[in-house]
Amino acid sequence: MTDTTGTTGPAIHHTAFGDGTPIVLIHGYTVDHRVLLPLEAAFADRPGWRRLYLDLPGHGASPRLPGTTSATALTEAVCGWIEDQVGRQPFAVVGQSFGGQPARAVTARFGEQVLGSALLVPVVRWGAERALPEESVVERDDDLLARLPAADRELFRYVMARHTEPSWELFERYVRPGWQAHDQAAAAELETDFLLPHWPEHRAPQHRGHHLLVTTRQDALVGWRDQLALLDHYPRMAATVLDGAGHNPQIEAAEAVRAPFGHWLDRLANGLGNANA
Repeated sequence: MTDTTGTTGPAIHHTAFGDGTPIVLIHGYTVDHRVLLPLEAAFADRPGWRRLYLDLPGHGASPRLPGTTSATALTEAVCGWIEDQVGRQPFAVVGQSFGGQPARAVTARFGEQVLGSALLVPVVRWGAERALPEESVVERDDDLLARLPAADRELFRYVMARHTEPSWELFERYVRPGWQAHDQAAAAELETDFLLPHWPEHRAPQHRGHHLLVTTRQDALVGWRDQLALLDHYPRMAATVLDGAGHNPQIEAAEAVRAPFGHWLDRLANGLGNANA
């Protein structure tokens, strides 16, 4: 297994593992690629994938864009990076939270070059347009919450459904470092221009690759109902609605995510095998 980091152009830093067919992984808003690293367990017995974990501009180790940060600008940066790094190779894409928007745009733009996508709690609607669950807390340790700094406590409560010591340890390892590293000015700009101007699927034919949607019943940030509308645009999309996790199921419910995610990888691999037969 290889483990490399690099920067292409002025804005995109990435960390890579493994060799083989590229799979581009795009994280969400005000975090970095570390929120997706729990997915690595699914690749342990699945060789043949080169995992490219991006830090979006203004996140993690990537500097902000030179112009105003918006959903459109970040998406264009990601598409340009893929053109440089992947070229004409077949590849797959993973998008988590906000990263689901550029992932969907990548699928629409690159078409049949994209083998498929995995969308983890993707942003579909925002603000008052969202359909959010009434109850989003599964477990709560009031003593723990009282000990946390206010800023950490607010984010922790918002993106995790289990407010317990084990959940906090996962949050500290995978979420908090990216939160501390993000460019706050760029994030404020993005917050005012957070959605792409149109759904990428509306300007592209149905994509018939293998796709996966994972949402959670306790997601207090994006919910789960709005995301089901994506099924109409992806005829081969499998959908899983998990119970007992919040906005970071790949962290908070890693084993539950690993099963559908691994099955999705196997479907992609089978398709590659048939194409090369």
